Amino acid sequence: MFKSFDAAKSHILNDGIRMIDLKFTDLGGRWRHVSLPAGQFTQDLVENGVAFDGSAVGLRPVKAGDMVLMLDLSTEFRDPFWDVPCLSFICSAYEADDKTPFVRDPRNIAVRAEAYLRELGLADESRWGPEYEFYVFDSVSFENRVNAASYMVESNEADWQSARGGHGHLIPLHGGYHAIPPKDQLFNLRSEIVMLLESMGIEVKYHHHEVGGPGQCEIETPLMGLLRCGDVTQVVKYVTKMTAHRHQKTVTFMPKPLYGEAGNGMHFHQQLHKKGRNLFFDADGYGKLSDVALFYIGGLLTHGPAILAFTNPTTNSYSRLVPGFEAPVNAFFSLGNRSAAIRVPKYADRPDTARFEFRPPDATSNVYLAMAVQLMAGIDGIQRKLDPRKLGFGPIDQNIFTWTEEQRKSIKPLPGSLREALDALERDSEFLLRGGVFDPGQLEEWIKVKREEYYSVRNRPHPFEVAMYFDV
Repeated sequence: MFKSFDAAKSHILNDGIRMIDLKFTDLGGRWRHVSLPAGQFTQDLVENGVAFDGSAVGLRPVKAGDMVLMLDLSTEFRDPFWDVPCLSFICSAYEADDKTPFVRDPRNIAVRAEAYLRELGLADESRWGPEYEFYVFDSVSFENRVNAASYMVESNEADWQSARGGHGHLIPLHGGYHAIPPKDQLFNLRSEIVMLLESMGIEVKYHHHEVGGPGQCEIETPLMGLLRCGDVTQVVKYVTKMTAHRHQKTVTFMPKPLYGEAGNGMHFHQQLHKKGRNLFFDADGYGKLSDVALFYIGGLLTHGPAILAFTNPTTNSYSRLVPGFEAPVNAFFSLGNRSAAIRVPKYADRPDTARFEFRPPDATSNVYLAMAVQLMAGIDGIQRKLDPRKLGFGPIDQNIFTWTEEQRKSIKPLPGSLREALDALERDSEFLLRGGVFDPGQLEEWIKVKREEYYSVRNRPHPFEVAMYFDV
């Protein structure tokens, strides 16, 4: 972590760095990059940035696309996948003329959300701990044409391989949770990913095979600050994909790549801290949670439908959010219940560990925007003292799938499609505009872009529709 240009330059010269790679996040949450020879790392580069076309990555209109990337010296890491020594920096988008932070840059929005939290005096910082779930496949193929649509993935762990002969140590449907080798064929790959992350300064709590039968994995990191968490998430996705690629495998974080199998979520564990104290802890509270934590939960669940437009921003997100799996479909909170939108871990019962997790999100979200909208909803909940117990959000510590239909009507559902989530955001966005964190034009553009995605899927015939209806 460099604190000055001189420190960074000295490291580049002494460590034989040959390339500088500048990585930044586009509107959809994907990383982009531009690379420079190490000799181009100058004071002018750090002060004035590198020009790029913001319109090409969805950040602004074509008529005003000129922008610059300003690198964050504190984010440096040695990129382990380059053939030549390469030092990477994470960047944010700035205006090309006056070098002010671009208001619609995802990373800048995350910074403003936490600055707004501090300005209100509610807390000094927020802390976040995502769970990274992903599938590792041996191959993937897909096509979308006027007269054809299909996809296929293959996994050497899958029990559909049994008829082809082999070792027989395969994972059945929903049978992957904490599977042990030889059924778990990916433990070495995950260990390599974790060791690379640690070499890049990212602490990892653990990794394991997830419940999804063929190839589903999880890596979890400790709680960290909001901006750091966003940066780490981008690094984790990059390292995971690149390590698999190195071994002729492929990784996907998409929420539902397999029909009938567990999906990939990205649950966010959360805390607020002030003067070194976890504001979410109360020894006498429900699940050891304070009133501040409950009000924050009230904000999340009140604005939940609109939040999902950012935390679950793809059509595939809602293939995961279906009844019968651990993915939540209803807006309530609970102690230890994994079907709840907000779960309070029973083991997080100390002053430093007390927290909750928001379970709907997935990794197709732009992580900076996803955290910013959650934080803004939580802030609104604290300011307005939105008690989730009085608002009908629980707690519910029962198996709701055993309830009668009449009982279930008392629970407020989450959106069942991207279209529903976007409609909710259109109705409920004022809380995001406070403190200048988001701007109205950006929200309108997000809704427009995501509606186009929704209809691009909705308007295409599905292969299963052909099987069901071709002979009618």
